[in-house]
Amino acid sequence: MGKIRIALAGVGNCASSLVQGIEYYRRLGSTGRDHCLGLMHYEVGPYRPEDIEVVTAFDIDVRKVGKTLNEAIFAPPNCTKDICRNFSRPGPIVQMGPILDGVSEHMAEYPDNQRFIPAERKSVDVVHALRESRCDMLVNYLPVGSQQAVEFYAQAALDAGIGFVNCIPVFIVSNEKWGQRFRDKGLPCVGDDIKAQVGATIVHRTLTKLFRDRGAKLDATYQLNTGGNTDFLNMLNHSRLKSKKISKTEAVQSQLETPLDPDQVHIGPADYVPWQKDNKVCFLRMEGRGFAGIPLNLELRLSVEDSPNSAGVAIDAIRCCQVARDRGLAGPLLPVSAYLMKHPPVQMFDEQARAQIEAFLAETPTDVISPRPRRQTAVP
Repeated sequence: MGKIRIALAGVGNCASSLVQGIEYYRRLGSTGRDHCLGLMHYEVGPYRPEDIEVVTAFDIDVRKVGKTLNEAIFAPPNCTKDICRNFSRPGPIVQMGPILDGVSEHMAEYPDNQRFIPAERKSVDVVHALRESRCDMLVNYLPVGSQQAVEFYAQAALDAGIGFVNCIPVFIVSNEKWGQRFRDKGLPCVGDDIKAQVGATIVHRTLTKLFRDRGAKLDATYQLNTGGNTDFLNMLNHSRLKSKKISKTEAVQSQLETPLDPDQVHIGPADYVPWQKDNKVCFLRMEGRGFAGIPLNLELRLSVEDSPNSAGVAIDAIRCCQVARDRGLAGPLLPVSAYLMKHPPVQMFDEQARAQIEAFLAETPTDVISPRPRRQTAVP
């Protein structure tokens, strides 16, 4: 099948981990002892991680625009851990995209090495750049709260005739009107808001379902997260947080037969701690009742490198989107989105979504992957 040619909107920490990770698995090859380590699937259809190739990228930061991709992914304010630095090819030149609402004003109060510094350049013609690069899909890594900018890139993907993978909590794929636009254009899309491999949301979902499956009643829960990357700095502006809180909260609530009262659940970022850099620390508490109504409490602390924790999930999302594209499927990919994203068009239990993905990859009937969306709820 050849390469999967992708475009990146945003060259931050998550994009850096993705690009480095692709090179890492390319070097390991299929015979290395650890070639499958950290991947949910080494092969998705005919595609391996090294078959993904970034052919164009867009950013707005003066330290990244005009640089090769493999330089830009290490430029400030990126602060994720290095996976590898030496690449066989430099990658495409990062092009200037539209700023729109992609930069929060409060960032100007912080040191240059912690914030975005917008380049004083005019945006390129994004649709023309996508067409010229002959890419198969656009992967969105813009900052949380960039509603206008994400909608711009989603429309650019439609206009360029390519797929769309939305890794942030601006609701495109889970929005019925946007989903229909991709369906009408005959293009697949995956979203919204990528889950980590073993992150706060997937752990919280799993424990919530554990309470339900074991007959315990969950009465109240919180999930508080701290970190020192640009994502956490950006989210200090609470006006940009609405969709993020909805995404993370619904991901957990969907695992319950009866959702908790809003006053009994709190999920979201807690604070920006610069010295943590790309390390994210999650503090989780769950209060409930077990046999005979006797109280039980669970507390958990999870520490992860935030951006690499989502890179392997993105590699699966990209490859599933390409397999769907190869098979002529269009619109939101429901089980793929349910398994890999926090805010899909339809919430499912993770094991059910995974089983449907495996059926899809085994080339069983394709209507399991992209039927018309139903209302968002847990699948019984």
